[in-house]
Amino acid sequence: MIDLHTHSLFSDGELLPSELVRRAEMIGYQAVAITDHADSSNLDWILPRIIRVCEDLNRRWQIRAIPGIELTHLPPELIAPLAAEARALGAKVVVVHGETLVEPVAPGTNRQAIEAGVDILAHPGLISEEEVIRAKEKGVFLEITSRKGHSLANGNVARLGQRFGASMVLNTDSHAPGDLISEEMALRVALGAGLGRNDFERMLRNSREILSRLSAK
Repeated sequence: MIDLHTHSLFSDGELLPSELVRRAEMIGYQAVAITDHADSSNLDWILPRIIRVCEDLNRRWQIRAIPGIELTHLPPELIAPLAAEARALGAKVVVVHGETLVEPVAPGTNRQAIEAGVDILAHPGLISEEEVIRAKEKGVFLEITSRKGHSLANGNVARLGQRFGASMVLNTDSHAPGDLISEEMALRVALGAGLGRNDFERMLRNSREILSRLSAK
């Protein structure tokens, strides 16, 4: 498993980054990105701390810990400048909290995240055909999620992603120890979204591709 969307107690997760990474390692994860929620109030506070702990862990453990951020509930016009700031501060993975069905995310968030060229648009809900096509053009990965509530629209994301050839990844959006899943469970999530085994394998390859890009930087 490579999970590119998790949370520690630097936002609304339950675990220290080190415990989150250790628990992921013990159930067989190859890599995990710590992508705590951020806006302009805390971006420059969270990232240096996540970067430091990831550097410490990567020197000592086999699992790869990746410093990232999830830009969350922003006015859409702030997504591009804050994504650029996050990268300048050292974020390796920039995720945007998409227009999930279960939270009042501002309309236009999906589109602005795609236009900003972020790495992953998380749980994008009732994303439109036009937005999926644009995500493919911009190289933005669309997320299939195991997270309760957010997973309600997995079928829509999977259907349109398949139809238009957009790249997808499967993440947990973990906030607590029980949110981390095995590869077998990840396959079941993919199948439940209407995807096939080949699609699941493709999502795993997509995650490995992102990890390879990060290693090359």
